[in-house]
Amino acid sequence: MTIEVERPGLLTTVQDLGRPGRQHLGVPVNGVMDEISHRLANLLVGNDENEATLELTLNGPTLRFTTDAVIAICGADMGGTVGRQPVPWWRPIRVPGGSKIVFGRPAIGCRAYLAIAGGFDLPVVLGSRSTALMGGYGGFHGRALKKGDVLLPRQPDEAHTPRWVRLLVRSHHGIAYPNWSVSRARMPYRVSPQPVRIVPGRHWQHFSVAVRELLTSAPYKVGLDSDRMGYRLAGPVLEARRSHDVLSEGVVMGAMQVPPGGQPIVLMADHQTTGGYPVIAVVAGVDLPVMAQMPPNEIVQFKLITPEEGYAASGQREHQLGMIRQALAAKLM
Repeated sequence: MTIEVERPGLLTTVQDLGRPGRQHLGVPVNGVMDEISHRLANLLVGNDENEATLELTLNGPTLRFTTDAVIAICGADMGGTVGRQPVPWWRPIRVPGGSKIVFGRPAIGCRAYLAIAGGFDLPVVLGSRSTALMGGYGGFHGRALKKGDVLLPRQPDEAHTPRWVRLLVRSHHGIAYPNWSVSRARMPYRVSPQPVRIVPGRHWQHFSVAVRELLTSAPYKVGLDSDRMGYRLAGPVLEARRSHDVLSEGVVMGAMQVPPGGQPIVLMADHQTTGGYPVIAVVAGVDLPVMAQMPPNEIVQFKLITPEEGYAASGQREHQLGMIRQALAAKLM
């Protein structure tokens, strides 16, 4: 079984949940931008939630499947057709051998995730199959996919393959999929301007009350030069009471740095391991997938919450994912 790349799209990379625990060695975490869509896609094909998926960005690829495969696609809806037949999202799909899936651009959001039953046959580098674009390692030769690349999926473990995947594999007539799906409400992107919750950062007190209020009262726009490393935001200038230079220290995904120009930068999945700009706030973990689905020129409205409220929201999200896991196991195993 192989998947051939006929058109790579704008940026298609192999990603999983990344390389946590190695930042003190200078190794970035990397991994998916939208963790929820990635995890749901894997659950729908019976994979471990950390299994690598294809992360599609802004304009999807064209992929040819040489033999039958069971896949699931979640996240920003980039359409997708096999011939004239649309490919359904948020559910497992049997794609017959010889099929070509053509993806397009999403109307809402900017990233989608394609999981395949069994995962991709790629080496584990520093504990992950994620692509480190800046370092040039992991994923598929450490880079985004190009025209002519060939991906090799692994064969699913029959003993641990969910019943719905086995049933789809035995289907012999074109595209096949069940009449159920995961609710699109799980898509972490709904309105514009998009509210995103933040908690006070390490250097919150370096900024005046007026500047801190400005951060949550005025909208900001995602810049055109935003990428997997960071989102540059355009909006009111955030001027620190002290120097913008602070001692370099570890940073996390979602940290909002304020460089001397006063335009904030939200660090994303490929962020550096340390930073020397003050961190005024941090995007709450529950809203990192929301931030990840914001394309350039999208408007974001930040809302300040307490760390305790952030932990509670993340716990509620994990509870919802647990209910999906249980529903799949109870209904379909």
